[in-house]
Amino acid sequence: MPLSHRSTLTQFLIEERRRFPGASGDFNSLILDVALACKAIARVVAFGELGGVLGNHGADGDGNGGTVNVQGETQKKLDVLSNNVFIRRTEWSGHLAGMASEEMDGPYQIPAQYPRGKYLLVFDPLDGSSNIDVNMSVGSIFSILRAPPELADSGRDAVEADFLQPGTRQVAAGYALYGPSTMLVLTVGNGVSGFTLDPNMGEFMLTHPSIVVPADTQEFAINASNSRFWEAPVKRYVDECLAGRTGARGKDFNMRWIASMVAEAHRILMRGGVFLYPRDTRDPQKPGRLRLLYEANPVGFIVEQAGGRASTGREPVLARQPASLHQRVGFVFGSKNEVERIERYHTEPAPRAIDNPLFAERSLFRD
Repeated sequence: MPLSHRSTLTQFLIEERRRFPGASGDFNSLILDVALACKAIARVVAFGELGGVLGNHGADGDGNGGTVNVQGETQKKLDVLSNNVFIRRTEWSGHLAGMASEEMDGPYQIPAQYPRGKYLLVFDPLDGSSNIDVNMSVGSIFSILRAPPELADSGRDAVEADFLQPGTRQVAAGYALYGPSTMLVLTVGNGVSGFTLDPNMGEFMLTHPSIVVPADTQEFAINASNSRFWEAPVKRYVDECLAGRTGARGKDFNMRWIASMVAEAHRILMRGGVFLYPRDTRDPQKPGRLRLLYEANPVGFIVEQAGGRASTGREPVLARQPASLHQRVGFVFGSKNEVERIERYHTEPAPRAIDNPLFAERSLFRD
């Protein structure tokens, strides 16, 4: 499609708003504020080492040490910068009653000099930031919720319980991918659309309308270094994929791993696949590695709006009731038929080994 015929993000949102004649426009304005934050982060990321923002936040002159966030992870300079960009670009508008971020211990309160609105914003300001120093794709993830009526009407400060809403209650979710081009992928509950940033115009242009995840795939993504900690259903699934055409699945699979969930999700949205970061036995105190509110719910909403499936491995992830702001879960998402197979493996008995007397405990001489 010629560039002159493409819709901008603003035009797209206006068209969506026309489905709701009584809408105030606050929702659209909030999404445009988030998009502006993503543009600002994309510009900083694009400068790389030239921008002087690589490395750990709070490290000494030799790059040692650094501050640690609530997740127990060493913060990158760009983690902190990106978090501040999200806050400054959205706190002033009067659309938000509060914010929560992967990089902050608790809810962020809207400063008293700004009006408060009826939405909550939760975000991972820079997903995959461990890749930034080696110039790999990173991104930002966000989710928009309605503030509980008692919060929106009272003007009180937001508390943790206000954010503990299942993913089914999201009104919008999206991510920005900072790669060879900058893209914004968005759902407002009516399918999924992708926008590419035109650096000349400074506008996100609609380039990928009505994204659909293929139901079948021959690609899977998992961190194989954790295989010793996998539960039996996950090990069974991966083993079957690796067995290829001569195995139980009867087809060859390719394995991918980028270590940036935004990049993994984008590949799956573009051509199908399945991503697994499952619950494992490594740390009983952490039933999963990815954050429910900042990562699993928004990506799960996007994937399901595109016809895929998002799960904890055992249940739909969007149905999970959050118990805390930084709760972690196992996360499996992508092509619908593959995710359903993984869920089935978690509920059905494991296949029995073939009863071969040559390899039994007492061999040919057993009773």
